[in-house]
Amino acid sequence: MIRSKVEELQAIFGEKNVLTEIEDMVAYSYDASHVEIQPEAVVFATATEQVSKLMQFAYREKIPVTPRGQGSGLSGGSVPLKKGIVLCMDKMNRLIDFDPANRLITVEAGMTTADIDPIAAKANLFYPPDPGSVAFSTIGGNVAENAGGLRGLKYGVTKDYVKMMKVVLPQGDIVTMGNKCVKHVAGFNMEGIFVGSEGLLGIMTEVTLALLPVPEHRESALAIFNSLDGAARAVSAIIAAGVTPSTMEFMDNVTINSIQNFKDCGLPRDGAAVLLIETDGEKNSAIAEMAKVEVEVKKNDIREFARAKSTEERNRLFEGRRVALNALASVRPNLILEDATVMRSKLPDMVRGISQIAAKYGLQIGIFGHAGDGNLHPTILLDMQDKDEKARAEKGVAELFQLAIDLEGTISGEHGIGLEKKPFLQNQIGAEGIRMLQNIKKTFDPLNLLNPGKMFDMPEQQSA
Repeated sequence: MIRSKVEELQAIFGEKNVLTEIEDMVAYSYDASHVEIQPEAVVFATATEQVSKLMQFAYREKIPVTPRGQGSGLSGGSVPLKKGIVLCMDKMNRLIDFDPANRLITVEAGMTTADIDPIAAKANLFYPPDPGSVAFSTIGGNVAENAGGLRGLKYGVTKDYVKMMKVVLPQGDIVTMGNKCVKHVAGFNMEGIFVGSEGLLGIMTEVTLALLPVPEHRESALAIFNSLDGAARAVSAIIAAGVTPSTMEFMDNVTINSIQNFKDCGLPRDGAAVLLIETDGEKNSAIAEMAKVEVEVKKNDIREFARAKSTEERNRLFEGRRVALNALASVRPNLILEDATVMRSKLPDMVRGISQIAAKYGLQIGIFGHAGDGNLHPTILLDMQDKDEKARAEKGVAELFQLAIDLEGTISGEHGIGLEKKPFLQNQIGAEGIRMLQNIKKTFDPLNLLNPGKMFDMPEQQSA
């Protein structure tokens, strides 16, 4: 980037908040996916007005801008495909307002998700969405990807808690969307459009989130199954019995042994699969629900059902689920993590299909995920330097996505489309769906400068 443009960026952000050296660019050239492209400059925002000035500058100079939180995304969403400027939001991490009377909290977009609960806990409240990256992912990133997590079955995902947001539009305008009231229909539901927009339509700088009371009691249990199919069938049986667990996590044998090799979390190495189940709420209700769970799982090829006897035992089991991705990553040089999602009733078909794909292409696939809402994370373990194995993995991924679509599911439950799933989006929403997204993008960003190349391509005449 030429010196005069760097100086203008320094005038907006301050010299220490603008990076241009090659060695600095490397650190901001990738996220948790497999794509790596170096930007021309990296800037760190500390105020909404700076973001607005940046977009005014970028539009005048026709420079692409890629928003970035902590870089924990799994679909390439924060990789600067068109180089340009990476806008880091993690310094905008302040608490703006905590309103326990209305169960609301307003934070800057760079606040880490895990930092909300200690604030909310002061009023016996909590923020339900808890993605696997909860310790380091940012609220802005969670909103951009509509993140879910372990509690999604009972408590929903990010979109269910976003009440209001402040957004900088691609040409620098600052707008506030949504409202703090429970009911709000003054104008279009614009906040709904921006949740899950992956940074293509605007840059969120502040977000108001709804909170809930901390449940009085929770019951936790580990169900160990003799077969994958038994575990998958048990999920539907539990829901059909009228129980909505707060958590119902699935792990297959590959995942279990990877976790135990990584860290002893008390999981059974010889189990074909396990379900980690939790009920919560009023004490008697939570206990009664877990009793129903036990009845249902025992009908489905179960070997053992054990309730956690202490908080320490419960935390140890949940730690195993939290480290699943890191554990699988330690098995082979590389992994491909997906998040295909189907309706709960189709879960047995999905699990069987993944196993068939693994056998067909000679792939090692670990399966874990949020079974209660049908969101699985089939994880292909491989060596990307092995061209034959990589080619087989790519074919397996394509069949995996098509399997999800054929089962009336989706190619992404919570990781977003970004770069990695872009080639498959049209298979799900069709050419007409892609054109609709392109038209929305063109309305907000006619020069296609904000996070260009993600999710879908724009017609060449509309690109920067």
